Amino acid sequence: MTREETELLAQVEALLNDPNHGDNPLRATLARLHAFHRAEKQRLERLVTISDSYQRYVREDERNAQRRYQKSLRRQEKLSRISDGYQQLMHEHNNALKEASTHDPLTGLPNRRLIDERLPKLIERKQYTLVMLDIDHFKLVNDLHGHEAGDKVLVAIAQELRQELRDYDLCARWGGEEFLLLLADTGLTEAHAIIDRLRQRLAELSIQVGDNRLSITASAGLSEYRDGEDLLDQTLQRADQALLLAKRSGRDRSCVIV
Repeated sequence: MTREETELLAQVEALLNDPNHGDNPLRATLARLHAFHRAEKQRLERLVTISDSYQRYVREDERNAQRRYQKSLRRQEKLSRISDGYQQLMHEHNNALKEASTHDPLTGLPNRRLIDERLPKLIERKQYTLVMLDIDHFKLVNDLHGHEAGDKVLVAIAQELRQELRDYDLCARWGGEEFLLLLADTGLTEAHAIIDRLRQRLAELSIQVGDNRLSITASAGLSEYRDGEDLLDQTLQRADQALLLAKRSGRDRSCVIV
């Protein structure tokens, strides 16, 4: 209520309370008007109170809704992070399983399964040579120095093979001390030179095992893939025969079967 309204009501109440105006014919009407005004004023105040309460309720409800929304949003974000983490974990787990199923756990080199997967792409190349490489007298390393020493030798050889071979060649641990090499776009003459250089590098290795340093040599059998034949049957069979020939000829050498 404004100051003017307050002063006007005070004047009206003073007139109504003044006994000098008791016989005034307008007094009754003014009294009714004053009572009506007071009733309307109270009604308006109640409406304002109700409106204010409603506004407070609405604001509080909005704040509660906003809090619920923020809480739900944080929960969704948390679930999303958990889901992303789970998906990443599953991805890493699947990659680890695939790695374990296609690679030798000791040397990290591909195994036979991965060779089988890559063969279709390899056969598309114009030319390549298959090599079977065997570590000479590897059983003596295990017998004299233990299997842990033998594992160190295999790991060192695998590292040397990865470093010496070209990016588009393929090297796999075929079993025990045997390694399979696929030299892409390479004929027998060039392959023979590559393998002899590789064998020389292996012979220069000095592997620390306890108080001893071990040196090794390797024998190799080579065979060039013939168009249309089965790589892991006919070509591999000739490479195996060439390897056997190298061993029977005194080891520490490479032999070729055309």
